[in-house]
Amino acid sequence: MLLALVFVLGLMGVLALVMKRLGLSGQGNMPGTKRRLKVIETAPIDARHRMALIQRDDVQHLVIFGPNGETVVETGIAPPDND
Repeated sequence: MLLALVFVLGLMGVLALVMKRLGLSGQGNMPGTKRRLKVIETAPIDARHRMALIQRDDVQHLVIFGPNGETVVETGIAPPDND
């Protein structure tokens, strides 16, 4: 009985590694679609707070994360031109 349990758990682990290797980890990004959300930069403010510049489509947002939640500092920032 214990051998069967170890076998099934090992099989699940191998299947999870194969799925991760093939990009089927369930992260919500379908093949052929462009990612819309990315973290541009993060910086610590103090021991409990962190500031992040987040980009969605072509708009950037400045957000502070802390133990009591998050605060949007600035929104609608246009990304810099990389010409």
